[in-house]
Amino acid sequence: MRLAFAPYLLHFKQPGGTSRGIMTEKPTFLVKVFDENDPDHFGIGEAAVFPGLSPEADGNYVWKLTEVLANVAIGKPTDLSRHSSIQFGLEQAILDFSNGCNGIYFPSDFTIGKSQIEINGLVWMGNFDEMISRIDEKVRNGFKCLKLKIGAIDWKKEIEMIEYVRSHYSSRQLMIRVDANGGFSMENALPRLRRLARLDIHSIEQPIPAGHPELMAFLCAESPLPIALDEELIGKGTIEERMHTLDLIKPAFIILKPALCGGFSGGTEWISLARERGIGWWITSALESNVGLNAIAQWTASMQAEGPQGLGTGGVFTDNFITPVSLDKDQLSFNPSEKFNYDQFKDLKWHC
Repeated sequence: MRLAFAPYLLHFKQPGGTSRGIMTEKPTFLVKVFDENDPDHFGIGEAAVFPGLSPEADGNYVWKLTEVLANVAIGKPTDLSRHSSIQFGLEQAILDFSNGCNGIYFPSDFTIGKSQIEINGLVWMGNFDEMISRIDEKVRNGFKCLKLKIGAIDWKKEIEMIEYVRSHYSSRQLMIRVDANGGFSMENALPRLRRLARLDIHSIEQPIPAGHPELMAFLCAESPLPIALDEELIGKGTIEERMHTLDLIKPAFIILKPALCGGFSGGTEWISLARERGIGWWITSALESNVGLNAIAQWTASMQAEGPQGLGTGGVFTDNFITPVSLDKDQLSFNPSEKFNYDQFKDLKWHC
């Protein structure tokens, strides 16, 4: 078995705003696994590195991919416990190759078109009017759960925006999740959490920056609003680190991004540990191309995830790939009659 990788740059249709800044493009890497005697027949995956979030996103990333490439050629394992995005991509490529190179990673009712995945509608940060317009559009498009990015514009404006939503849609009509991306401080976190709780918010992701587990544990114990860990899970590559994180912080929920939390194997372990502790969970994509999104959707279905999931639709990029996954209202589905086209990867600059 051989491995090859190719860089690819995704471009946003509209700039994406978070508390960490504005994004106009997103780099990623495609990986493929193949038999050297039949190189046109390959399994595809995405090493979805995320600069600013992935700890491995540094000048050594390509060298690590090259190391994996060389080790695969000689049948030698590579320690990827600190390279979550590469683990994610390699698992995809191997699964696809093992399943016949047809874009199927986790066969299930979802991949034969008999089930769908409910997702939340993501509302990117913007000014007040932009966000209100985006919220109204999502509701018109059939979403029953919205995730609002907060923590970047004026706090009073953000509360005003959420109050506007609640004045039009009760919590029974519309579930609201908010994601602060670590945008709160310990000085203002509890008052803000109490204010959000009065607006029937379902939960908040990562109110303060990751890397302060004792402070996060305090917030989880004191907050009237359920707290979900997101960035706090990144970089925890061993079962001991994962158990320690959950046992110390005791969150209400954890959010699994396979490209950031150890691939599908790491995500499955996180879910098992959460279930043992009565901690809720859902699965979220992290601005992967449609290659990674296709695989995540299939894994999500195989894990029998409940409630709205945080999966993207690939529609934010101008130059995405084509897969059988599509969106109808708030339901993500897989069209088994739509053949996965591998020709779209042939002209990439593959490193073998």
